[in-house]
Amino acid sequence: MEKKRNKSVFKKIWHFIWEDNSIWSWIVNILLAFVLIKFIVYPGLGLMLGTGYPIVAVVSESMEHNSMNFDGWWNVNHKWYENEGITKQEFEEYVLKNGFKKGDIIILKGSSPQDLKVGDVIVFKARQPDPVIHRIVKKWEEYGEYYYQTKGDNNPGSISNFDIDETRISEKQIIGKAVFKIPYLGYIKILFVDLISSFV
Repeated sequence: MEKKRNKSVFKKIWHFIWEDNSIWSWIVNILLAFVLIKFIVYPGLGLMLGTGYPIVAVVSESMEHNSMNFDGWWNVNHKWYENEGITKQEFEEYVLKNGFKKGDIIILKGSSPQDLKVGDVIVFKARQPDPVIHRIVKKWEEYGEYYYQTKGDNNPGSISNFDIDETRISEKQIIGKAVFKIPYLGYIKILFVDLISSFV
């Protein structure tokens, strides 16, 4: 009798979650999806990819190439890079050489400081709440520790202010290295954060 009752309760819960079209069922589904992603999928990916932040949503336009092909973008921006000793041929070999857009999702993996190189796109912690995702344009070593300079592909230069100083990033600030992008999926996070902000 107890077994039958438990089975009946389980069937009702299953029906409510997966087959019911009520607003409460939708809310429960959204909460379940959030819990699964936050506490199972995200940590699992982090473990596999060797970083505490395996997925980041791009929230700014600093890496956009403004719908230009690579040659068009390079013609507009080449002077800054050439002044830093970066040639067009070198840039063409870089990961994500065509940048990415606000709203894209970037998959990261952990990387040892010595393996990071000029041209890699990294995510690093700054003083502002959101981490920064920009391209390494310079790397050097001091007393056994590596330092990096980055720049957003769409920015006129490297940022250096109170919130972000990307002219001297220590290896301790680095969260991970970009491996590939998933277009537009990050807008889910951006819209959700905007929605929450409007109520706060």
